Amino acid sequence: MELPVSVISLEDTPQCASSLLEAAKTLGFVYITVQDSVMPASRIDRMWELSKQFFSSPSEQKEKCVISKDNTGWMMRFETLDPKNQRQPDFKEAFNLGEFKDGKAQQPLPASFADNETELNEFQDLCHDLCLKLLRLFAIALNIDPAEGGAEWFTPRHCSPSGTTLRFLYYPTVAVGEYSPVLDIRAGAHSDYGSITLLFQRPSEPGLEIHHPITKSWHAVPVLPSAILVNIGDLLSYWTAGLLQSTVHRVVFPEPTNPEDAPQDRYSIAYFCHPVNETPLTPIPSEVVRSMGERGANATSGSEGGVLTAEGHLKEKLRATYGWKGREKDGT
Repeated sequence: MELPVSVISLEDTPQCASSLLEAAKTLGFVYITVQDSVMPASRIDRMWELSKQFFSSPSEQKEKCVISKDNTGWMMRFETLDPKNQRQPDFKEAFNLGEFKDGKAQQPLPASFADNETELNEFQDLCHDLCLKLLRLFAIALNIDPAEGGAEWFTPRHCSPSGTTLRFLYYPTVAVGEYSPVLDIRAGAHSDYGSITLLFQRPSEPGLEIHHPITKSWHAVPVLPSAILVNIGDLLSYWTAGLLQSTVHRVVFPEPTNPEDAPQDRYSIAYFCHPVNETPLTPIPSEVVRSMGERGANATSGSEGGVLTAEGHLKEKLRATYGWKGREKDGT
């Protein structure tokens, strides 16, 4: 069963801020219209072109940029997002693009991306601007103390260096019989590690499911044209003492219309917005958050009595996902 997800037109108004907060409290996911974002539709279309160009390139080109321990680069069937329940890695390919510095990528780029470095940098900047716009609205809805920064409380905490990542994803067609719909999955159940995620999807390429926070059951999320799916990450949930939902989600193999049909390809692009590495995950200065009982990341994390930081949380998650504990520095 498909789950209705609120669709909001972004406006710099208290009403819009309240609507965003309500959606984040109840489901942790909300659609925003491309038209009312800072994101030109033509820029998104161009990213789809570059994504398909990269994933269709020869493996030997991709292998020159294999994933490293700083979480940048290319991977194929490498990530296990739900290690407790998966028998094998996710059925997907991905390329993680880290932060730029002075307009330049700080990692090796394949030829298909290197020739378009400026466009990638500009798209990342647009994503970052959109996330700041969303965070300002959340700050307004949470009524953050003006003496503490008010609507701009999140802004200085979301600059470089951080774990922010632009991820290109490709879920290739897998023939029936090469996977088990019960045991195997395109992306295992997980919550996102950062503050906010922007997810760009293509029409007629379903597969995303949300584990409903109240019913505790899985629901398909419809793909809406001309809309960007926004979801709350762990850090924004920690910062708000659990008021905002960092909802568990996954990507499944769509059930074929005919038993002999193979699932179709799926492409998506995710922008994972993270705070500055050393940002402490302590509750934000808001009476709304204080009413939650001052809970936060450090009340339940494995930080051994210290204050867990944004970077610390990310490293914990990556160790569990990639199994890098005790491996070589380059992660290969």
